[in-house]
Amino acid sequence: MEELYAAHPFAREILNRLKEAGHKAVVVGGAVRDMLLASLSGKSFVPKEVDIATSAPPEEVRRLFPDRKVLAVGESFGVVVIVAPDGRRYEVATFRAERGYSDGRRPDEVAWTSLEEDLRRRDFTVNGLAAGPDGEVIDLVSGVADLKAGIIRAIGDPRARFSEDFLRMLRAVRFACQLGFEIEERTREAIKLNAEKIEKISRERIRDELVKILATPRAARGFRLLDELGLLEKILPEISALKGVPQSPEYHPEGDVFTHTLLALEVADSLGFSPLVKLGVLFHDVGKPEALARAGGEHMGGHELVGARITEEAMRRLRFPTRQIGHVCFLVSQHMRLGRLPEMGIGKQVRLLSTGEQEEAAQEDFVRRFPAFSDLLRLFICDAEASAHRASAWLPLLSHVVRLFMHVRRVQGLRRARQLISGDDLIAMGEPPGPRLGRVLSEVHERILAGEIETRKQALELAERLLKGQR
Repeated sequence: MEELYAAHPFAREILNRLKEAGHKAVVVGGAVRDMLLASLSGKSFVPKEVDIATSAPPEEVRRLFPDRKVLAVGESFGVVVIVAPDGRRYEVATFRAERGYSDGRRPDEVAWTSLEEDLRRRDFTVNGLAAGPDGEVIDLVSGVADLKAGIIRAIGDPRARFSEDFLRMLRAVRFACQLGFEIEERTREAIKLNAEKIEKISRERIRDELVKILATPRAARGFRLLDELGLLEKILPEISALKGVPQSPEYHPEGDVFTHTLLALEVADSLGFSPLVKLGVLFHDVGKPEALARAGGEHMGGHELVGARITEEAMRRLRFPTRQIGHVCFLVSQHMRLGRLPEMGIGKQVRLLSTGEQEEAAQEDFVRRFPAFSDLLRLFICDAEASAHRASAWLPLLSHVVRLFMHVRRVQGLRRARQLISGDDLIAMGEPPGPRLGRVLSEVHERILAGEIETRKQALELAERLLKGQR
């Protein structure tokens, strides 16, 4: 607790003010769980967020902190947020009991209660722990034993806990991935029995839990669990549909598309890639079933374009931000094209590299300057490592990209091409806006990107010759 107070001095102040006013106050939830895990392993850990529970009702909490900004984020549920002097926010919740969950998410009735009853209404034993101001651990649900055993177990009757909020089924998977724990058998069975009820939960909340699973170092295990528990087909039927879809044993000895996808996700886990890259990995072959059916079972050509459409539909359904949808769809649609990069014309290579270029970033900072292409490379590595190709596919490509990057730095990329000549220049030559103007401008830009044209004069002369030829 001293380490916690050193990092969160205002947490001590909250606990002390409540205690001095005669109220009980404890730290609860993930902060206690993670500090205990660190203590059991002999490590040091300070939580980023500290949640506090108290016997004081919301109006009393407000009265005790007249000098601080207090936000009513869920006052009807006994929850307020106190803003510390440094701007950090601390959630303070009144001990409460909840009755009735007609919508499978929110309680129909809330009543202030004791710490004991408050802890027993929580989701899992490892989250049902509390710590007093002096660091004394309060464990009424055998949470410490389950922490030591590495088990995710619902508090009390798992069916009752899940009926209170069906999102807890996804949270069980997330905590198993986050902590590297196993889900206890009765809890597993209750998830299987209630899996179809996950559809009652808002898509935004489902999305947020999926992203949290992807952010763990065990995302592949998480999606295997989602499949085993019957949740995957309810929230991402497109991924579930990959099971049993055959692939060429010559290139994919690992098995069907689902097996390949999760193996690629394991690679992304091991390399610590971002949730967005992992989404690209998860969806990169999602178009194969439809492409295979279209070709009468002969091949899967064009699956990346089919996959981009399916990816967009799935991500829109889960309410992902538009920018993230575009990023992941780019990864899916281009992952096959990247393998053919050395065979493309140099201008087209530069255009692919420059997709989503961040021109404000330093030119020598490859990852920040070309974030979309960098993630495309990451996806390609995961894809190759989960197939027969492995390093023989991605290592030569990386070497080629280094040479391409050096070339781009020399010709200064798309920005330089646009500076040398634009559509306005062609209009000034008498060419009206239209497809012909676009074709000529694209051709001139390709030559600039290839390094064949270095000055504005050369660009204008080429454009004039091309326009005459087109006419």
